[in-house]
Amino acid sequence: MKKLTKQQIKEFVRGKLANDTRWALHGLTKIFEFQTAAEQEYETTCEYNGVGFTGADGEILTSFAKQYINRKWLSEKQMAIVMKKMPKYWKQIISISDEEKLIKMIPESFIARKETIMEIHQKLSFAS
Repeated sequence: MKKLTKQQIKEFVRGKLANDTRWALHGLTKIFEFQTAAEQEYETTCEYNGVGFTGADGEILTSFAKQYINRKWLSEKQMAIVMKKMPKYWKQIISISDEEKLIKMIPESFIARKETIMEIHQKLSFAS
């Protein structure tokens, strides 16, 4: 198995949720499934249980999730909102994922690129 840091996994998942429509939609529906029945029905966050959408996102993302599940599409404007909001749910996505499968999805080029970026940041911080 690849040796990855938690930060690398986090950045990979956040990047996928922000830039890959399939990931964003799958994450949207998975988090919706973790909401309570009341939250799903009333399109709000009413229980603070550490799962589901935040209070600020509850109404709109629950509405989008229901629409996507029922109609299999979202408008371009709705997708832009989903892609903007979903990266904040990276921790929930990781926690409900099969860790082995997730790690296998991360390409070696991403791992190498992240290490290079981290090295550059370290060099820059020493220079200042």
